[in-house]
Amino acid sequence: MFPQRIAVVGTGYVGLTTGACLASLGHDVTCADVDEAKVERLRHGRTDILEPGLADLLAGGLAAGRLRFLVDLAEAAGEAEAVFLCLPTPRGPAGAADLGVVESVVHELRRVVRPGAVLVCKSTVPVGTAARLTALVARDDVAVVSNPEFLREGTAVADFLGPDRIVVGADDPDAVERVAALYAGLGAPVVRTDARSAEMVKYAANCFLAMKLSYVNTLGELCERLGADLGAVTEGMGLDRRIGPGFLRPGPGWGGSCLPKDAAAMLRMATVADVDFGLLRAAVEANQRHRGRVVAKVRAAVGGRLAGVRIGVLGLAFKAGTSDLRDSPAIEVVRLLGLEGAEVVAHDPAVSPDLPGVVVVDDPYLVAKQAEAVVVLTEWPQFRAIDWALVAQAMTGRTVVDPRNHLDPEPLARAGLVWLGTGCGARGRAGCPAD
Repeated sequence: MFPQRIAVVGTGYVGLTTGACLASLGHDVTCADVDEAKVERLRHGRTDILEPGLADLLAGGLAAGRLRFLVDLAEAAGEAEAVFLCLPTPRGPAGAADLGVVESVVHELRRVVRPGAVLVCKSTVPVGTAARLTALVARDDVAVVSNPEFLREGTAVADFLGPDRIVVGADDPDAVERVAALYAGLGAPVVRTDARSAEMVKYAANCFLAMKLSYVNTLGELCERLGADLGAVTEGMGLDRRIGPGFLRPGPGWGGSCLPKDAAAMLRMATVADVDFGLLRAAVEANQRHRGRVVAKVRAAVGGRLAGVRIGVLGLAFKAGTSDLRDSPAIEVVRLLGLEGAEVVAHDPAVSPDLPGVVVVDDPYLVAKQAEAVVVLTEWPQFRAIDWALVAQAMTGRTVVDPRNHLDPEPLARAGLVWLGTGCGARGRAGCPAD
């Protein structure tokens, strides 16, 4: 049964990566999207998504004739043996995932997919969605399978082609095997389960990571108060195989298109199921508090008042390696600075958004001009290579706030700047409040 004719509905981060990677595995892939302008750009090998390796896969798939793009859903999916749903599920009322787009597409697909086709849901959807879509399809000859994605922006291609695991869930064992076979050759463990469990895996994983990030950010605050070094603490923790080193880096809070939305959806599911998920709720609350704590550090660094004070900001994307601003903690910190009257000048290597009350510049050194403080909010490697002596000359203040502990404090110290990180200790007490 290999290779297969596959349709991918939706060409966002997940859909385009899924389509291009499946084509690279030898499948015949047709991607469908309602955005005619985007489809036309993709047909010519152009994508607006900043994702290492994706442009090369796109070009290779087009050149080999294994990847094409259409607007017509019926034409794209009509002969496909597997139809992947890679559609947005934004946060809806009370935090629940909005399935409007998914259900609308499935309603249309049920009339056009061939007998024996498998609908593969890669979108992050609440537990029970596969059963809901099965009822909506209302065809005994079409199976619905949950196959959640675990792609990180900035490493999505590598994550798809070198996954930690592949999760496939359905009530039909034959449909599970058919979808699992599409990934033959990747060599990853395959978790075969029921649809509800597969749907829960994605939320369970993301919410655990969110809690881990909130934990380390709060731990950083505690280290500052007690004089411990967060870097040493997390190194000692990460060497424990039960914990591991991943997601133990501090920052201005967690964000992006997945974690906040998925945490809200998980809390909503828990509420409906009458389960008190206080641990996750506390992680969400801690995340919001930590963004405010970054602003408090900046405020204290400039004398206790932000009104009329110029603040330089390095980084706006929610993480390095992407141009994604969705639920970016950097954007929230900038917003909070503006609410207190700060004059914000910002730079990001990948994106120049139009932000109310913010001057966005194309040169990182311009953010330092007459700035009382500079804040590093995204961990772009370019920021580590900045000439901090030039920054010091341009600034009127002397403080660089680095909630991600991204910078090496030594070059800043040589330039006469004060580094304020998260946690303190062996690297100096600059990140701690005065005794």
